[in-house]
Amino acid sequence: MKLHWFLPTTGDSRTLVGGGHSVPTELARAGGAAHTAGRYREPDLDYLVDVARTAERLGFESVLTPTGTPCEDAWVIASALLTQTDRLKFLIAARPGLISPTLLAQMASTFQRVSGDRLAINVVVGGDPSEQERFGDRVGKDDRYARAEEFLSIFRGAFTGDGYDQAGAFYDVVDARTRKPATVPPIYLGGSSAAAGPVTARQVDVYLTWGEPPAQVAEKIEWIRKLAGEEGREVRFGIRLHTITRDSSEDAWALADRLLADLDPAEVAKAQAVLASSESEGQKRMRELHGGQAPTDARSLEVYPGLWSGVGLVRSGAGTALVGSHTEVADLIGEYAAVGIDEFVLSGYPHVEEAYWFAEGVGPILQQRGLLARPPAE
Repeated sequence: MKLHWFLPTTGDSRTLVGGGHSVPTELARAGGAAHTAGRYREPDLDYLVDVARTAERLGFESVLTPTGTPCEDAWVIASALLTQTDRLKFLIAARPGLISPTLLAQMASTFQRVSGDRLAINVVVGGDPSEQERFGDRVGKDDRYARAEEFLSIFRGAFTGDGYDQAGAFYDVVDARTRKPATVPPIYLGGSSAAAGPVTARQVDVYLTWGEPPAQVAEKIEWIRKLAGEEGREVRFGIRLHTITRDSSEDAWALADRLLADLDPAEVAKAQAVLASSESEGQKRMRELHGGQAPTDARSLEVYPGLWSGVGLVRSGAGTALVGSHTEVADLIGEYAAVGIDEFVLSGYPHVEEAYWFAEGVGPILQQRGLLARPPAE
C-alpha cells in the first residue's frame, strides 16, 4: 500500500470553507466562515513548505499537487518545494489541451533529473465548462478523453529517443523527442464516465477514483481491470479521500459536526449551484451522495459506515472523508484494500495537523495488519 498526502494550493483552514478546492473561489479568499473566524491560511510558500515537510517527515510517498483556477500553479510550486525536501515525491496534476505533450515530456524529463526521480503525473481532462472556456478549451467531454489518449501516446513516445511521429484528430507531431530520464514518471488518471475506460486501459498506470462506498469502488475496479486485461496490461488502483481520525469515534464525529455547523447554508447553496454545472460524471456521483443539502448533524451524511459525504457540500472533486477512531478508519481502509485499492491519496483540515493524526494514529495499525510496510510516522 502507498499513502500520499495533499498540497492545499488554494489555501488551508480549520473549516471546510477555505480549504481544498472550495467553490466558489471567493469563499476562500475574500469571505466565508474561515475568514471571519480568522482561521484561513494563505497558500504562501512558507506554509506549503510546512505541509510538504510534514508529509515527508511522516513517511508519505508523495503529495498531490492540484491544478485549477483557484490553485497556485502546480509545476511552479512543486519545483520550489524540491529544494525544501529530500525524498518526497510530487504527483503533479496536468491538463491535456493546455500544454503540448512533447513539452510536458521535456518538463517531466528535466524534473526527474533535477529531483532524482520524484515525479508522477495526474492527468486531469477537465469537467467544469466555465473553467474549460476560461483556458480557451472548447473540446467536448468525451473528446477530451480521446484527446488525453493521443496526448499520452505522444508523451510516452517522446521518451523513445528515436523521434516519434503521430497524426491524430487532436495532435500532429513529427519527430517528438526528449532526453529519457532514468524513470519515466507514472501516469495517474481518474474518470467515472464510459469514455475514461479505454484511455485508462491503454495508457494509464494508476486509475484513481473519488471516495465512493467500497461496493461502488469495486465495480469501477472490475470495469477497468477487464478493459486493461483485453489490452494485455495491468493497472493499479488508487482512491482520493479526506480523513478525520481521532482517538475515539465520538471525538472524530464531534469534529465532523463542528465542520458542518461552520457552514453557511447560503455558501452551500452557492457552491452546489456551481457544482451542478459540472460535466464530470464523478462530480455528479459525489453530489448524489449528499443531495446538496446540509443537515444539522454529521451522521445523517454518513453514506457508508465511516464514510462521510459532508466535504462535498462546498468542495469540488473529492467530497468524502473517512471518519472515526484510528481503528475504525484502518478498518475502512482495509475494506478498500480488499477490493483492490493499492494507493490512498489523503488530506484533512488543516493539512499539517491532520497528517499527524492519521500517520501517528492509523499508520501503526495498518502496519500491524500487514497492509503497510512501515508506519508513516517513525
